[in-house]
Amino acid sequence: MAQTLRVPEDAYFAVSPLMLFPQTQGSFEVYLRQDGEFVLYTRTGELFTAGHKRTMHELGVREVFVLRAQSARFRRYVEENLGAILADEAMPVRERAGIFYDVSVSIVRQAFTRRLPEAMGEAEFARIRRMVRGCVAFLSRSDGLRAVGGLVSHDYKLYRHSINVLVFAMAILQTYEVDEGFLVDCGLAAILHDIGKTTVPREILERSVKLSARDKDILRTHPVRGAALCAGMPLSGDVINVILFHHEKLDGTGYPSGIAADTLPLMVRVVSVADKYENLISGPRWQAGLSPFQALRALSERYKGRYDPEVLRRLVLVLSGAGLAGDGPDAPGGADGADGAPEAGGTVAAGRG
Repeated sequence: MAQTLRVPEDAYFAVSPLMLFPQTQGSFEVYLRQDGEFVLYTRTGELFTAGHKRTMHELGVREVFVLRAQSARFRRYVEENLGAILADEAMPVRERAGIFYDVSVSIVRQAFTRRLPEAMGEAEFARIRRMVRGCVAFLSRSDGLRAVGGLVSHDYKLYRHSINVLVFAMAILQTYEVDEGFLVDCGLAAILHDIGKTTVPREILERSVKLSARDKDILRTHPVRGAALCAGMPLSGDVINVILFHHEKLDGTGYPSGIAADTLPLMVRVVSVADKYENLISGPRWQAGLSPFQALRALSERYKGRYDPEVLRRLVLVLSGAGLAGDGPDAPGGADGADGAPEAGGTVAAGRG
């Protein structure tokens, strides 16, 4: 741990130490930051042990650093190990649940601090964290951890997307008067809404160009596939409805049934907006994501009539709390959402389905 490297600061990216899983080997180097310098902590191929965790806890380490040049190795490490850990029946459920909780909360924290207004504060984050704990407790009593492990292994970006959708759904729901049970169900629905994509070929999910009509048809089967996968789990009807109907639109242009779904339950309407917004700001694999302002404008103009305007209005109000929705000449507002700045390049990313 004594080796110090003088490498430009932007050559590293920060990760939570919770992302270093017990008894696994990293194919990357891990650094600590001390007195403005980056100090080598573990070498490539070194085993992460309980001793490493204990040392970092004693030092008060809240983030470790990996070289950007090794980012692909780190991503593969998380994909391979987190999915395998969650699906490993030989590991006690409590241990697996703890790892799932730690990693999920780490992603929630990142999304909360980077994508939501500061005004929401620690109290709201604590509420989301409690809700995640409730979700993990439920998934630990069923086949949920194995299912989520399959989601992580199949496409880690999809898992991150699901956790981010959870964050935005919770942000919207904090403007409604709903009880804790409703929040936990909505959290479960957000985590599992795309579970059907684990049965879609990875080459379709990972394609770096726009999908063909045939591939789109295959991708659009994922809500039905997801509902079938979860049929044996003790989920509420609301959660199953979200998995099955989160791509239905109010104007009947959605799937799988194409119904004019103005009577869709609140949970479905909230997750649908959160899902589309997250897809827009993250962008598909072949295109950069939009800014919050551009994404809200796309939802209120390009996709007008497809999403619940009241749910969208509440998302605008939440994001406007710290100006996150207003990077154009006019901030979005009112029941109709955003207006003002032209979209970058005049186009809007369509997301990944």
